[in-house]
Amino acid sequence: MRPILLSGHERALTQVKYTRDGDIIFSVSKDHIVCAWYSANGERLGTYHGHQGALWTVDIDPTTTLLASGGADNTIRLWDVKTGKLLKTWDFGSSIKRVEFSPDGTQLLGVTEKRVGHVSSIVVYDIKQDVEAEQSSEHALRIVVDESKATVAGFSYGAKYIIAGHEDGSVSQFDAKTGELLDTFQAHEPDFSVTDLQWSPDRTYFITASKDKTAKLISASDLALLKTYVTDTPLNSAALTPVKDFVILGGGQAAMDVTTTSARQGKFEARIFHKIFEEEIGRVRGHFGPLNYVAVSPDGKSYCSGGEDGYVRVHHFDRPYFDFLFEVERERANI
Repeated sequence: MRPILLSGHERALTQVKYTRDGDIIFSVSKDHIVCAWYSANGERLGTYHGHQGALWTVDIDPTTTLLASGGADNTIRLWDVKTGKLLKTWDFGSSIKRVEFSPDGTQLLGVTEKRVGHVSSIVVYDIKQDVEAEQSSEHALRIVVDESKATVAGFSYGAKYIIAGHEDGSVSQFDAKTGELLDTFQAHEPDFSVTDLQWSPDRTYFITASKDKTAKLISASDLALLKTYVTDTPLNSAALTPVKDFVILGGGQAAMDVTTTSARQGKFEARIFHKIFEEEIGRVRGHFGPLNYVAVSPDGKSYCSGGEDGYVRVHHFDRPYFDFLFEVERERANI
């Protein structure tokens, strides 16, 4: 898979996201700028300027009308995708670690960092899907996370639940209407935070990544553990492929722990596992530092990764990827 290298950020990438149609990729980094790219050829479509600190997160509504971003300047910002116009700014007392639109785009979730004098919280705003409309300044729901701070969160199918990952490796399920805590599951080792949470296409299950070197596939309805993927490196991100039964994991050692030898040993590779059989089936090299985020296009034809090296790499899957059958699959198909 010959990658397309996207060079437009001056600092480490923190998140990359495809639109629902998969034709545009949005990326954010510690350089304060949101970039938009055509996924087919890597051409930069535009940039969004306004944040005054490192950006941690970005998301796009289902109609590619609205863009949300959040970062270390303690704000969530809402943008008009087409014009780049800033539509709304919500201010907080601490940085924003994750933003996500609900499946229908009518709500926007944000995860605030725990800092001195400020608790970790999950806030939800009702969103009007009209760039001319005045967005509400008041949140529709606020969940105070008393125990271990939330690091990531998102909406399940039909926005029935809010699922959150925590610093202590646990995953929580909240009622998305009332904010009531319904269930908690210790998904990862207690000393290792949940670094990412991404959904299946129907949002009935999700995958988490953690610094404990594992990714977990978990049911949204009852937090049942479905699958575990074990690697030899701390993980920053995990994504599910919609066409094949694969998961793509990204991570790497922190800069202070990296040597030339460890780089050669593949610590900065995207790892592809079989979703059902939990076995690694391939790796993709390229980045010169840890992979901070991986995302798969909704049509399953490509994936992209954002790295500590400041680059976004877009990989369009070759034909052999779609033709590949795991050994057990071959036996079942009598090949």
